[in-house]
Amino acid sequence: MRSVYTSLFYASLPWVLARLLWRSRANPAYRHRIAERFGFYSGPPRPVDIWIHAVSVGEAEAAFSLIAALRRHARASILVTTTTPTGSARVRKVLGDTVEHVFLPYDLPDGVGRFLGHFSPRAAVIMETEIWPNLFTACRKRGVPLLIANARLSDRSARRYAWIRGTLKRLLAGVDIAAQTEADARRFVTIGADPATVTVTGNLKFDTEPDASVTAGGAALKQSLFQQRPVWLAASTHRGEEKAVLEAFARLRSRHPELLLVIAPRHPERFEEVARLAVEAGHRVARQTQAGGSVAGTFDVFLLDTLGDLMRFYVASDIAFVGGSLVDIGGHNVVEPALAETAIVFGPFTRNFQQICDDLERKGAAVRVRDTGELAAAVDRLVADEGRRGDMVRQALAFVRRNRGAAERHWRLLARHLGDSFQAH
Repeated sequence: MRSVYTSLFYASLPWVLARLLWRSRANPAYRHRIAERFGFYSGPPRPVDIWIHAVSVGEAEAAFSLIAALRRHARASILVTTTTPTGSARVRKVLGDTVEHVFLPYDLPDGVGRFLGHFSPRAAVIMETEIWPNLFTACRKRGVPLLIANARLSDRSARRYAWIRGTLKRLLAGVDIAAQTEADARRFVTIGADPATVTVTGNLKFDTEPDASVTAGGAALKQSLFQQRPVWLAASTHRGEEKAVLEAFARLRSRHPELLLVIAPRHPERFEEVARLAVEAGHRVARQTQAGGSVAGTFDVFLLDTLGDLMRFYVASDIAFVGGSLVDIGGHNVVEPALAETAIVFGPFTRNFQQICDDLERKGAAVRVRDTGELAAAVDRLVADEGRRGDMVRQALAFVRRNRGAAERHWRLLARHLGDSFQAH
């Protein structure tokens, strides 16, 4: 099975490269550092103690709290790999040169071999849901202990993986799995994981905390750029969602003429498309890349067209619609707006954060909507009722705080593989 997979992957490389170049038309970063995607790295080999792989921004955000726990307990050199340029940019912005950072190569035996030979990690951590046959096999052959951290698996993915359960059972043999929930743990067992290697540790995203500078920056945005007007943020949106949000906003303007809409598309290559949609809808649009005193008060829609600023805008907003949930993407991180003390709204598609969203909705700490009409109605009620917003914010923040501790539980799981030499402080 792995031989067939590898052969097909090699055969598809021309299309893989063509897709990289295509995506680079909108985001030039996709054409940079291509050699790293095949396991070629500059400089001499540089062994590291712990390697953490975070595909993109969401996985990187979860990794940050784990890295903080590692630093509390051990003196270890850390390598962080990503797959997307946006993930790379986020790692560099938050961690700077305190960690090594490169792109992870494609899951091909030669590239994976070069990667592991160059960095020789003593332990490997894969964030959330990445199961790569050649990578996992190479780690096992080299004796590199492997942990799937913050592991989640939806019902849909579990059904799809069930077709190759025998292959997965071999790949996951000896791999520690730190599952977010009991349901995730059960699904990993159904696809072939040994129950003895699966532990429920909770969600690392509960352990994040907004930096004081981010909180202060959000408050300053609210005061200066938004001039204390009510702000509705549509965060991490995907194609199809911006149109629904703009339609809902048009309905709300007659009742709430002071309301401002901030749109933060999930992918930077869509910034221009979303700006065009807002202009075509008849709105005055300002952009973060053009922001300054000259735009204050002169816009209805603000486009967040930079990376790494979302948390600051959550803090500056009164209401947040969390995207990827009105279209069938699976939803994005709802813990961030809870920490920012922003009232939360999301759509029906939340499998990526299913239990968290269900719990927030059940506790009255968030509102779930099914379509444009319900979205407009929910935001209408929340703009009008400050008391209701306050209740939701308090409930959501309390919920997040009750569920902390995953980073320490992950550390205890990982420490079993690291040895006493890492228990430095």
